[in-house]
Amino acid sequence: MVISEIRDAMEGAIVARNCFIVEIKISRDNEIELTIESEEGLVDLDDCVALSRIFEEKFDREKEDYELTVSSAGLDQPFKVMKQYTKAIGTKVEVLLKGGKKIVAELTGADSDGIDLKYTALEAVEGKKKKEKVEHQDRFTFEQVNAVRPHIEF
Repeated sequence: MVISEIRDAMEGAIVARNCFIVEIKISRDNEIELTIESEEGLVDLDDCVALSRIFEEKFDREKEDYELTVSSAGLDQPFKVMKQYTKAIGTKVEVLLKGGKKIVAELTGADSDGIDLKYTALEAVEGKKKKEKVEHQDRFTFEQVNAVRPHIEF
C-alpha cells in the first residue's frame, strides 16, 4: 500500500464528513496512521470510526495485512498542511521561529510563501525607562519558522 493510493481511495469519504487529510504515515510493519482535521470545529469519535470502517471496506485486511489508526490532528500539534493555516486565520497561534524566539499572535494571513501575524510585544522604547507594549503586523516566511500550532488558553 502507498500513500497516494490511500489518499485517492479515502478522499471522497473524508470530504463527505467535512474533514481533510493532515497526514498519512505507513510504517515498515504496515501500520497506517491516518490523521484528519475537521473543516469546521473538531473531529469527533464518530468521524474516526466511520472512516476506519470505510477504509476497511476499500482495503482487505487479510490481503494487505495492515493495522490502522484514524485520529484527529491534536490541538497541541504543529500545523502540517496549508488548510490548517487557512482554517486558523483570525485565531491565536504559537509560532516558534528559528533561533528559538516564540510569538503568540493572531494569524492574519497564510499562503504558500509564509504567514502574517499581528501581535503585541514589550520592547524598550527610546527615551523611556520602562518597556512598553508595541503593536506588530509582520510577515514570516516558512524558512524563518520552525513550527506553528494553535494557542490554547485556559
